[in-house]
Amino acid sequence: MSATPMLQRWFAAMDSDAPEDVLDMITADFVMSVQFSKGDGQSAEFVGDREGLVRYLDQREKSTLVHHVLLGSVVDGTELVLGKTTRDGDFEASFNATAQVVDDRVRRLLICRTPELDFA
Repeated sequence: MSATPMLQRWFAAMDSDAPEDVLDMITADFVMSVQFSKGDGQSAEFVGDREGLVRYLDQREKSTLVHHVLLGSVVDGTELVLGKTTRDGDFEASFNATAQVVDDRVRRLLICRTPELDFA
């Protein structure tokens, strides 16, 4: 079993042909922030509740990136991971993700990603 089972399931869904499956993994009072850097000073923040997550999912490329969790830990019901994304097997970006998990659902989610830093 993974040290961070919820985030492993989350990223598996995000990498699939049905990333909207993550909508079944959140609590009624879910709130998120995704800090998304494309590099060269270009970045965006996606923030909100369930509707914010829907907007984030709508603008994403589907089945293009693969998330790889490199390190993970759970502290008091909060999962934390360091990972990377790849595109066609090549490094795309590093990311940190923190998920507060309540009753096997994500209540709070913070994800930060940048192509400017590779932990390899």
